[in-house]
Amino acid sequence: MRIASVAGRAVVVRDDGFVDVALASEGTLPSETTALVAQLDRLAAWYRPDMDLTETIGATELARDGRLGPVVASPSQVFAIGLNYRTHALEMGLMTPPKPMVFTKFPSCLTHATASFPLPSDEVDWEAELVVVIGSGGRDLTVEQAPGAIAGYCVGQDISNRALQLLGSPAQFSLGKSHRNFAPVGPWITTADEVPDPNDLRIQCRVNDTVYQDASTSDMIFTVFQIVSYLSSVCALRPGDLIFTGSPAGVGQGHRPPIFLRSGDVLTTTIERLGGLRNVAE
Repeated sequence: MRIASVAGRAVVVRDDGFVDVALASEGTLPSETTALVAQLDRLAAWYRPDMDLTETIGATELARDGRLGPVVASPSQVFAIGLNYRTHALEMGLMTPPKPMVFTKFPSCLTHATASFPLPSDEVDWEAELVVVIGSGGRDLTVEQAPGAIAGYCVGQDISNRALQLLGSPAQFSLGKSHRNFAPVGPWITTADEVPDPNDLRIQCRVNDTVYQDASTSDMIFTVFQIVSYLSSVCALRPGDLIFTGSPAGVGQGHRPPIFLRSGDVLTTTIERLGGLRNVAE
C-alpha cells in the first residue's frame, strides 16, 4: 500500500487515483498521515482495492501534483545517520564508525517530492537516502522486534550546506542540513509489507543528466533494523518519526575537486519500489 499526504489529508494511492482515508471511512480512520501510520492494521483491515476513488489522478501524475506534501508533516523526531555506506566512508577518507553516527535534520526543513530549495552558500551538496517511517515505535527494541515498529519507507534527500556543516570544530551537522526545504521526502510511504528487504534496494541520484550515485542499500554498514534498534535504546520512537539512513558514495564533496550544486540544477532521486523525487536548486 502507498500512503501520501494530499493537501494535508492522508490518502491511499493507486495507479489510477487515490482514496481519501478519513472521508471514505466516514471519520473512523484519521485524516493525517502522522496518526494513520500508527493504525496500519486497522487501515489494512478496512481498505479494499475496489473502493471508490476520491480522485482519478494517476500515481505518476500525483507524484508531480502541487498538493502533495511531505509524507509526514510534523514528526516529533527526525534522525539521520552519517557515514553509513562503506563506499561513502571510503570516498571521504574516513574510518567506518563502530556505532551509528547520529544527528538530526530539524523538522522545519521537511518538504515534498518536487519542492525547490535555496542555495545558502556555494557548497551545497546532495545525498540520496532511504527514509524509514516509524509506525508503532517503542523503546529498547531488539533487532528482531524492529521490523514491527516500522510503518514503511520513502525516498529522501539529505541536502547539505557543507560550508555551514563543516564550520568550526565540532562540525555543525544538524544546522548545516536544515535550511528551508533541505529534506524532501516522498512521494509517498510504501508500507513495509511491500518491501521484502529494505537492505536490497537500488538507490540513485542524478544532477541534471549525470548519475552521481548508483548503489544498493546492501552497502549499509548498519542495517535498517540495527539502526531502529540502536535509536530505540536511547530514544522512544514515536509514530511518524523519520530516519534518514545514510547516503552512498557519489556525493559532491567526495569528488576531487568537490562538485557542488548551482542555481537551476535538477536533483532526481529514485529508489526501486519507492518512487522518486525531483527537486530544483533555486
